[in-house]
Amino acid sequence: MEREKMVVKPIGTVGLLGFGVMGAGIAQVASRAGYDVIAVDTDKSILAAGEDRVRESLVMAELRGKLSDKEAELAFLRIRPTTSIDTLSSADIVVEAVAEVKEIKLEVLATVGNVVSDDVVVVTNTSALSVTELARAVPLPGRFGGLHFFNPVPAIRLVEIVRALATTDETIDQLTKFVESLGKVSIVVKDRPGFLVNRLLMPYLNDVIQAYDEKLASAEDIDIAVELGLGYPMGPLKLLDLIGLDVHEHATCAAYESCHDPSLAPPPLLQRMVEAGYIGNKASHGFRVGQSGGEA
Repeated sequence: MEREKMVVKPIGTVGLLGFGVMGAGIAQVASRAGYDVIAVDTDKSILAAGEDRVRESLVMAELRGKLSDKEAELAFLRIRPTTSIDTLSSADIVVEAVAEVKEIKLEVLATVGNVVSDDVVVVTNTSALSVTELARAVPLPGRFGGLHFFNPVPAIRLVEIVRALATTDETIDQLTKFVESLGKVSIVVKDRPGFLVNRLLMPYLNDVIQAYDEKLASAEDIDIAVELGLGYPMGPLKLLDLIGLDVHEHATCAAYESCHDPSLAPPPLLQRMVEAGYIGNKASHGFRVGQSGGEA
């Protein structure tokens, strides 16, 4: 498919829509890379919590010797939290990181598309929704794509650049350079359910949940087997507790609805545990934490 050519704006200021866990992480890596960051969220309490996350993370980086006290201070000061979406008119790239709900994303992207100039690249940080579908909310969809950061953003080097059907080569080039400037490594992937990393990860985690439900081994032994037998840095059930069972269920449901691949369908035990509120570390109940797995 031939894509239209377009001129994209050099990046000096990063606009950010959403200042939750992912938004705060993206703001931090951008500010540490020397970019000014405009962080927009309609909820003042989320803005305050986001500032706290960034400050704590910068302090930890300082304690580990990753940056100096002065560098940490400057990185924090480069971030400007605000509730006004109109301030994004001065941004050179806008990263959307609001709740993983299609209707919410479409609404905020439509607003942003009318605030920024035509040469500003707009991206979504979605992990499960169709980037091509979200692009329809933005005027000139050729300047729209996906930048899929992974949590925790400051620690994980990989970023997936997602090419939607209309995304231009100039946009991909701009995003590649931007990711590199953040000290990250990028891969360009097609707009498919789960993109690449989650497309590989979700069936694996689903299989593990099913194996545990069938009582092939205890949760602890499954994790030990994967860590020591396969050399993975973290066992899958411990990983699920960390990322959140509700997050995994949401992602698998969205991916399954897009293509109806049985390997992406959420296992019954996962759904029961989410219904019971056993969603991992943040609830102190999951497969390993609280030892609640299999009791839902």
